[in-house]
Amino acid sequence: MKKRVLGESGLEVSALGFGCMGLNFGYGHALAKDDSVRLIRDAVERGVTFFDTAEIYGPFTNEEVVGEALKPVRDQVVIATKFGFRIENGKSNGFDSRPENIRAVADASLKRLGIEVIDLFYQHRVDPDVPIEDVAGAVKDLIDAGKVRHFGLSEPGAQTVRRAHAVQPVTALQNEYSLWTRGPETNGILQACEELGIGLVAYSPLGKGFLTGAMDKDTQLGENDFRRILPRFTPEAMEKNQALIDLLKQIAGGKQATTAQIALAWLLAQKPWIVPIPGTTKLHRLEENLAAANVELSAAELAEIKRAAADIAIEGERYPEQLMKTTGR
Repeated sequence: MKKRVLGESGLEVSALGFGCMGLNFGYGHALAKDDSVRLIRDAVERGVTFFDTAEIYGPFTNEEVVGEALKPVRDQVVIATKFGFRIENGKSNGFDSRPENIRAVADASLKRLGIEVIDLFYQHRVDPDVPIEDVAGAVKDLIDAGKVRHFGLSEPGAQTVRRAHAVQPVTALQNEYSLWTRGPETNGILQACEELGIGLVAYSPLGKGFLTGAMDKDTQLGENDFRRILPRFTPEAMEKNQALIDLLKQIAGGKQATTAQIALAWLLAQKPWIVPIPGTTKLHRLEENLAAANVELSAAELAEIKRAAADIAIEGERYPEQLMKTTGR
């Protein structure tokens, strides 16, 4: 597996990471713990060194699975987790990035993961009630105490990034970015990363499954699958957005690749400091995703994708209105 460095931080990770959320949270099904541990270890054997989790996934259980899976190879991998939600009775109930809560979450995550230091600690969403300077200062204290190595932010606004970075250098931003979610190109996030030497970790790089080409307007989502509330996953939106899948299939056909591999290769080609973290519960999909690191798109192919994608109007927001309000702050 090829390696990449997240910005100017010196934090080196595999070119493709593994997003662990979907193993037991968010998609209406949970892989058995033993199977999850095995899949994570399969990823390690295939060269993945970057694993992403969060206290809210479960809550809490995802970190436990990740910690158990990576215990034998702890010194070979980078583990990222997140803070920032108020969790009550097993559910998220608003935000909480008060410094005292950040410290408590760090200690709890360290225990669940079974590690002595968190490699990358993200604020999961910006808390409008806590100045970002206080958040960055709290993480700085954790870094000074040896409990955290690197600071990250997920879905912040560009100005927030700059304010945080002035207090404690930000190693990585984790934002949704893919061929059908192009916000980082226009909202100042890629520009801020370039200027400040910050890496971008792209979550949902396969459009929460849509860009694999395995979904269409007739796809039935499970009752507990959170995609049911997302505007882009209505049958009408998926039917209109098939134009993007058709484009990916066209490129894939000439490369002996899959649509998912073209979607990931496109992301990798955008900047050398972008690291996608696709998730999966299936070994064959893991292998398919990782093979994207070896798919080279020529300048002509990238130009063709850019030109064709510009003519495709994506139907539906990526989140409903109340969740969109939690991004870009």
